Amino acid sequence: MKEAARKEGTVRELPVSEVPTCPILGVRIAAIDMKAALAYIQEHLRELSGNYICISNVHTTVTSYEDAEYRKIQNGGALALPDGKPLSVLCRKRGFAGADRVTGPDLMREIFDRSEKCGYRHYFYGSTPETLKVLEQKLKEQWRLNIVGLESPPFRALTPEEDAQAVERINASGADFVWIGLGAPKQERWMAAHQGRVQGLMIGVGAGFDYFAGNIKRAPMWMQKLSLEWLYRLLQDPKRLFKRYLVTNTKFLWLTARGK
Repeated sequence: MKEAARKEGTVRELPVSEVPTCPILGVRIAAIDMKAALAYIQEHLRELSGNYICISNVHTTVTSYEDAEYRKIQNGGALALPDGKPLSVLCRKRGFAGADRVTGPDLMREIFDRSEKCGYRHYFYGSTPETLKVLEQKLKEQWRLNIVGLESPPFRALTPEEDAQAVERINASGADFVWIGLGAPKQERWMAAHQGRVQGLMIGVGAGFDYFAGNIKRAPMWMQKLSLEWLYRLLQDPKRLFKRYLVTNTKFLWLTARGK
């Protein structure tokens, strides 16, 4: 039955009413915590095949507010989980007591922990060949994962033929989880463009590949609990992140203070 469902190449209807959402800057953020997110994914994994999950933060939410097409993508998947602490805090302030932060790396770790028992198959799409090689080694040191594919696409746009071949490789692997590490907003655009074409649940995890490969260190737990992980990342990569954090964080605070 499972394999027959895979061949359909369609996105199935899900009982989304069981997932409360909090509108923030036009994005319907899933107002849930890690436990609820995992329960939903595991219970509906078959139906989620061909669909995607966004791991949303302040940057992607502000971008969605300013870009209607990207906002449609954020709202067009199965879930938009609150990766950023400001999102989960705002959800709670707006009356959704069950909301808590669900980061990409934490979600990956939780699913990896359950993979051997559940027989999950994993495909990793994104990053560089060097990072993927280290990633595979690091993951297999910690878990007995069934990794059915690792693919680093070129940085240029794929031709239609190349794209079709990539989809064919992913689908032929039989992956249950297709982890997308292309960075935002590219990875969300990619997932939306392949919704119903790629079989397996696509989850965009941004720098998740780099975290598990050891290229980027996560903030200490005390900084995560104090909502300072953004500062830790900024100190690691100030040239790339300073302008983003300064502009988007300021916009986020201003807009949400006005009830957006």
